[in-house]
Amino acid sequence: MEFCPKCGAVLIQKRKKYGCARCNYAAKEKIKISTSEKIERKEEVGIVLGKDMQILPIVKEKCKKCGNEDAFFWTVQTRSGDEAETKFFKCTKCEFTWREYR
Repeated sequence: MEFCPKCGAVLIQKRKKYGCARCNYAAKEKIKISTSEKIERKEEVGIVLGKDMQILPIVKEKCKKCGNEDAFFWTVQTRSGDEAETKFFKCTKCEFTWREYR
């Protein structure tokens, strides 16, 4: 990657030569970019095993169905923006879901 000697911006290819888009500097000779300077994009894919994997925080909230003391929770803005959000809970044992309005 080459940079403009005047303003420091990245030089872009203009026809056969390179130049600066910011200050209109034009390189006098053609710039060759070596293969070691090219950036290769490597993508990694994460694998989730099992659909029961939860990444939600756990709080002490008693389940209304089985009496378990732990539940996952998350919040959603279900009404207009000037009203409080709705808090949802899901039991860690029986997976019963309920909500609490504020």
